[in-house]
Amino acid sequence: MAQNQAGPVAWPFNPGISPMSALRSRCLSVARVWALAAVLVTLAACTTQPELPYEPTANANQVFKPAEKSEQLEFLDREALAAFEEPVEAVYRLGPGDQVTVQVWGRPELSGKQILGPDGRITLPLAGPLRVAEDTREEAAMRIAQAYRRYYRQPVVTLTVDQYTSNKVIVLGRVQNPGAIAFDNPPTLLEALARAGSLPVIDKQATLTRCAVFRGREQVIWVDLKRLLNRGDTAYNIRLRAGDLVYIPDSFDTLLYVLGAVHKPGAYRLTPDMSLLDALAQAGGPNDDADAEQMRIYRPNRSGIEHVPLSSLVTQPPRMNFGLEEGDVIYVPRSGLANAGYVMRQLMPGLSFLTFGLTVGNSSN
Repeated sequence: MAQNQAGPVAWPFNPGISPMSALRSRCLSVARVWALAAVLVTLAACTTQPELPYEPTANANQVFKPAEKSEQLEFLDREALAAFEEPVEAVYRLGPGDQVTVQVWGRPELSGKQILGPDGRITLPLAGPLRVAEDTREEAAMRIAQAYRRYYRQPVVTLTVDQYTSNKVIVLGRVQNPGAIAFDNPPTLLEALARAGSLPVIDKQATLTRCAVFRGREQVIWVDLKRLLNRGDTAYNIRLRAGDLVYIPDSFDTLLYVLGAVHKPGAYRLTPDMSLLDALAQAGGPNDDADAEQMRIYRPNRSGIEHVPLSSLVTQPPRMNFGLEEGDVIYVPRSGLANAGYVMRQLMPGLSFLTFGLTVGNSSN
């Protein structure tokens, strides 16, 4: 019995189609798929970025200023600080809350401890209420002796301060022990901060950058703590007055935002003298998908937009290395090629499956 012997047949085998025709059909199918992919990629490259205002505003030159370091900034001059600073008193003056001891020699019934009330008065036996607030020890003793002269001849009076409580400064904000703090003498700003527990800083990532000093209802100044603590400018270590309020805001209150095609987009703490290049470096810089030449800064509180190409920061004088303000938004858009690459990554699984299906379909015909 004869057996049909034939040579090896290459797959796919279709007697009705020649190998060249099958190859040509397969190539055309694949070409159509990739042509479709190319059209989609082109459309993706032409897509616009997120709908953010893009063109620089007319007031950009007034809104954005080159970054300057603190040595060039104008803070309160020394004359203004000296005018605000409380002069050092040579002697202590009594105030509400102070605890004193009144000693009338030879008259134990008139002697004893007294506490100055909110009105600055003490109540003496027989003599009644007497105001001694704002007096020195000697002045208060003479005033008490004068009150007793109506009842005794030549009374001898001495007064000592047992507890100093009227000389209070209030410290609020980001400190460990907020509230009123009593001092024997008018404290300096650093003494008040140290007693309030703000040195060292609670949050190791946070920094003491500024504080406000309120004096009554009409006076307030901001003190650059960075300059005082890090640069040793003792002119900012002003002496406080009894009743002053010192407020230290949280450093998280001052944020800016770096968004778009950067390695670490997000919110960043605004530090003193922070520039555009500083913020961009903290965000890791533009990534591989960035169109860094189209970078923008948005300043919402002043409706300002500025176009800052990355090349202007690294190849020119730092004219466009702008100083940043609270709430600024730095946006680095993606390039059109990056958009095309993104679409290709999404289409590749489907294209591979479609190409395989077309190849199998052509092979079965």
